[in-house]
Amino acid sequence: MKSPLFNLFIAFGIVVLFACTKKQVANKYTVSTNQKTQIITGADQISEYLPLLKGKRVAMLVNQTSIIGKKASVDSLLSLGVNIVKVFGPEHGFRGNASAGAKVNNEVDQKTGIPIISLYGKIKRPSKEHLADVDVMIFDIQDVGARFYTYINTLSHVMESCAENGKELIILDRPNPNGYLVDGPILEKQNYSGIGMFPIPIAHGLTMGEFAQMINGEGWLPNNLKCKIKIIKIANYNHDMSYELPVFPSPNLNSQQSILLYPSTCLFEGTILSQGRGTYIPFTVLGAPALKGKYDFSFKPVSIQGMSETPLHQNEDCYGLDLRKYDTNILRKSRQINLSWMMELYKAYPMKDKFFDRTQSKQMGDINKLAGTEKFKQQIIDGVSEAEIRKSWEPALSDFKVLRKKYLIYP
Repeated sequence: MKSPLFNLFIAFGIVVLFACTKKQVANKYTVSTNQKTQIITGADQISEYLPLLKGKRVAMLVNQTSIIGKKASVDSLLSLGVNIVKVFGPEHGFRGNASAGAKVNNEVDQKTGIPIISLYGKIKRPSKEHLADVDVMIFDIQDVGARFYTYINTLSHVMESCAENGKELIILDRPNPNGYLVDGPILEKQNYSGIGMFPIPIAHGLTMGEFAQMINGEGWLPNNLKCKIKIIKIANYNHDMSYELPVFPSPNLNSQQSILLYPSTCLFEGTILSQGRGTYIPFTVLGAPALKGKYDFSFKPVSIQGMSETPLHQNEDCYGLDLRKYDTNILRKSRQINLSWMMELYKAYPMKDKFFDRTQSKQMGDINKLAGTEKFKQQIIDGVSEAEIRKSWEPALSDFKVLRKKYLIYP
């Protein structure tokens, strides 16, 4: 039995850590100059969830974005005496250093000695055996608000496992840096895949906590399962706030600009154009060798360990658009993904029959699965106007916006 003095020491430590965390948050998470309030993530509100972990065997689904103040949440909670029995890692791994789509193996964390089980490989969700010695699961991962960013799929898989095995899931909520944006065609069922599992638009405008509520509420888990969830809410947050991520969420989203452009530029993964994979400025440049003479700007994809080992157009000069200084406030004001870049570059590309042809490279994705509908590809080919393309997304997009309101935690 722990002595009263020991308990007092732990309690004092919690108070000190929480006070330091609040100070760090105030310094680090200052939002745009028009916003005077300080966003405090769910993870940083230790006093809200630490009592829920007392005496429990805890598993955590985390990656490099899972921090309390400036320290990894696993390390912080271990220092407070939380009994973390295992860690689950998503795409890119627990430390966030695996390339997109790369298989991530199970391992033991060198720093803590805690076993790490990969959920991006053969195993997509925790098994009954994985959860046999677990009382409660913590989910703490930064998302970017795009349908084809796979962490919402990981959330669904974990919810399913927790529901099947009677485990509670605590979600430490974090802001969506694209939270203002709800746009794009709704994913059609025939295009469901590993980069899209739900009937939502390209940009869904939800936090992970809100998305979890939607998964439960809409019955998106198999066999009408419902996961018992506890959401530790973000303080001082609304969806219109800009939010600069303190830790980048994956190797190829390594700048605030790339994160804000991602809902628009990731569509180019379904084309012959490079999105800058194989450079240190991915998702902020677009181009291909065949556009030489039509654009002055160029970049050269090369093999980069941990980012893109075999990028499209490797070691070739690609010509096209430099969006590094593009004013992302234009996206914020319009509340729309940018379609003009796709329309412009298709028009400029000399071999139009090759633009969406996946047989050219294993590095090309499926435009239908990325867009969520076969219509989009044909609309670009046919030169349909942006207004007509957007009109074809209705009424499904407007219906989703109404549905979304049911699950909002933040204004």
